[in-house]
Amino acid sequence: MPQTLLQRIEKLAEIGIALSAEKDTPRLMEMILLGAKAITNADAGTLYSVTEDGHIAMEILRTDSLNFAMGGATGTPVPFPPIPLRDSAGLPNRRMVVTYAVHEDTTVNIPDAYDAEGFDFSGTRDFDRRTGYRSRSFLTVPMKNHEGDIIGVLQLINAQDEDTGAVIPFSDEAERFTRALASQAAIALTNKRLIGDLQNLFKSFIHLIAEAIDEKSPHTGQHCRRVPVITMLLAEAAAAANDGPFRDFRLSDEDRFELEVAAWLHDCGKITTPDHVMDKATKLETRFDRIALVEARFEVLRRDAEIALLRRRLEAGNNARAIAEADAEYAATCARLADERVFLRGVNLGGEFLSEAAQARLKDIAQQGFTTFDGDTARLLTDEETYNLCISRGTLNPTERQIINNHIVATQKMLEALPFPKQLRRVPEYAGSHHERVDGRGYPHGLTGAQMSVQARIMAIADVFEALTASDRPYKPGKPLSESLAILADMARDGHIDADLFALFVRAGVHLRYAEQYLNPAQIDAAALDDTLLAHKA
Repeated sequence: MPQTLLQRIEKLAEIGIALSAEKDTPRLMEMILLGAKAITNADAGTLYSVTEDGHIAMEILRTDSLNFAMGGATGTPVPFPPIPLRDSAGLPNRRMVVTYAVHEDTTVNIPDAYDAEGFDFSGTRDFDRRTGYRSRSFLTVPMKNHEGDIIGVLQLINAQDEDTGAVIPFSDEAERFTRALASQAAIALTNKRLIGDLQNLFKSFIHLIAEAIDEKSPHTGQHCRRVPVITMLLAEAAAAANDGPFRDFRLSDEDRFELEVAAWLHDCGKITTPDHVMDKATKLETRFDRIALVEARFEVLRRDAEIALLRRRLEAGNNARAIAEADAEYAATCARLADERVFLRGVNLGGEFLSEAAQARLKDIAQQGFTTFDGDTARLLTDEETYNLCISRGTLNPTERQIINNHIVATQKMLEALPFPKQLRRVPEYAGSHHERVDGRGYPHGLTGAQMSVQARIMAIADVFEALTASDRPYKPGKPLSESLAILADMARDGHIDADLFALFVRAGVHLRYAEQYLNPAQIDAAALDDTLLAHKA
């Protein structure tokens, strides 16, 4: 039974509603072509896109009577090359009906292609010879966006009589409905492209911010780029779990994008961190490493010892024993100073732990006096230098550590000030919670594991694991994989990180997939590959 005008209007409305809801571009294009074929009762059709380099590319082809389908949801790529809009001389190519429709911005309705003049249908005739098909009626409609630019072409072939199935020309009514659909389709495609373009711009912008933060400090040059990798690997492992504590955790495409954005921006607050704190490679570094000043004082002490030696020699005259004692004392002093100098150099480099015995020795060394160039007496180390050299872990003193820690507060403030759309509303929470601990002893808010989202707990592990294995830190080399896992296991037992997520991290092999791509081969030690050991740690 032929479609009534009302039925076609209703069909057009249904297609319009469906187009506005579809988010996948290939499916959107397929809906456009199938909808146009349904409204006009066409046997075949092609949807073309106009490319930025001046070509018309076939996106989707359908011929029902031949059971022929390419592009769209078929998974079969379209093998035909794009059609140039201009010839080699740069002149408009009007020989093809689709290129003519674009250049003239007009609909072309051809009752029979074999009788049409002015167009090259040699490709169509060749297709017909090879398949036994008979291409007859053509309806070609350009698709224009809101700015009047033609972004595609909708071409329908062989309208069929709804009672007899015979091929007939496309009616004026069919042409009007196709133009209306083409207009709606162009809007839907343009909106999809605009959303995609904005999303790509946004992603590029957040990557730019992250790279700027990494560039701000040469000592953490890959951190902001690698934490997202670990985060997404672990998140995908959790989403794939069919049993256990994460059996109900799932990620949509929007969820993935939201988490990835948060991972890229998790340290954006470091923009506010002073460079001399972020780049503090040694304990005595401010604008420069003050160990050079300390070593100069050691040279003064050695100079004072040498002067004392020369005076004692003069006083001793020909007393060989007194001279020998003076020489021996001088040699012992030089040896002690050299040893203390080496000790302070090592302490200044920082590390994972400075023992109480080492701190006591350091304070004893600091009490030594030397004569300044003005003739005054001063201690070898100032109180501030002693305070910094006694830092037990790393190179930052508590004040500087607080400045560093404040980056997470700055991160939250910065991200909460942004008008994130609904699908990204949790970015500030995820990014701003990666230094919280499941036992509630983290910062900035002291959240417990129950108060943290799975995504925030995932990012906490990613942040620590990258820092442990990173080989660009000034105070330590990148740790071997087994040692990094051992530290994470201890942190899981101590309530620092989520124990279930750490078990999944090991069981799913997230550590190995990351290591194979980002770590030095020497860091992937044999112990890290021992499944029994890892299972015990997890």
